[in-house]
Amino acid sequence: MNKIRLTKRFTFEAAHALEGYDGLCRHIHGHSYILYVTVSGFPCTDENSPKLGMVMDFGDLKHTVEKHILSRFDHALILRENAPLSAELHANYGRIVYTSVQPTCENLLLIFAENLKDKLPQGVKLHSLRLHETASSYAEYEL
Repeated sequence: MNKIRLTKRFTFEAAHALEGYDGLCRHIHGHSYILYVTVSGFPCTDENSPKLGMVMDFGDLKHTVEKHILSRFDHALILRENAPLSAELHANYGRIVYTSVQPTCENLLLIFAENLKDKLPQGVKLHSLRLHETASSYAEYEL
């Protein structure tokens, strides 16, 4: 039996700022992110299982990504820890995600991978992530 990959596409809105960056992205700005999550595994062969023939139910993948990524990052302001004015921002705009790393597209992929890799069903592995920051720019992470 062959290993199969499944991919599901997600969209979310978020803002970030790259503290200390030498370009426009040092300012708070937003993106309409598109996230592709790819998992891999072998289709279920249990004739008595409702998941017969599936690597993973797309609905289960949707629920997992919504719970561990989108519920935290959608419509959030993403800043590096100890960003200037972070306490004041948080007091007035509660949905702020603080990261230990610069919140670049590349680092967000690493955070997302860490949030997902142990949350998948037995036998299903996170294969890759692709995050579009703009219509023409994206980063990919393959495990």
